[in-house]
Amino acid sequence: MDNKQHWETIYSEKQPKEVSWTQEYPTLSLELIQNTKQPKSARIIDVGGGESILVDHLLQLGYQNIAVLDVSENALKRSQLRLGEISKNIEWIVSDITDFHSDKKYDIWHDRAVFHFLTDAKAIAKYKTNALHALNEKGDFIIGTFSDLGPKKCSGLEINQYTEEILTDVFSPEFLPIEFRREDHLTPFGTLQNFVFGRFQKR
Repeated sequence: MDNKQHWETIYSEKQPKEVSWTQEYPTLSLELIQNTKQPKSARIIDVGGGESILVDHLLQLGYQNIAVLDVSENALKRSQLRLGEISKNIEWIVSDITDFHSDKKYDIWHDRAVFHFLTDAKAIAKYKTNALHALNEKGDFIIGTFSDLGPKKCSGLEINQYTEEILTDVFSPEFLPIEFRREDHLTPFGTLQNFVFGRFQKR
């Protein structure tokens, strides 16, 4: 089963309460996005947004230019159904992040729980290149991954764990680290997963 088929199957068979990454309220992501001090007109891309409710809360806060990218078309369709008519105001992108290319430039790149699935050096390099290409000069790069205290596998797949130092090394020198935060995510199953979040600025 290839990567796309894996995620299409999950989003066709499982409901939000049946997957570990579901959040009732994306508190830390919203805080980091607001910490950028970017205007509400800023272009935001939520990488691996799937059926995350982050987009709902961004709309409620008044952000006007939002794109949601996911490898799973099923996941994006679920979000569109949930949002209803307002979904027409969102840019929906079906793509593997390592293949993502766009002529549009974004002011904020947000990724919670995609990057740690890239365990191959070439895929990691493609991700970084694509982020650099997609972001405007001095754009904000926000990334959340499993930490060194988090799981070693997710959804049946191997992952890479990260620390603040490792994230800095991976994204230097092109991205300047601004702040780091840790979060214990409570899954729908009642277990805890430790994440490390970093906010960087494109140099």
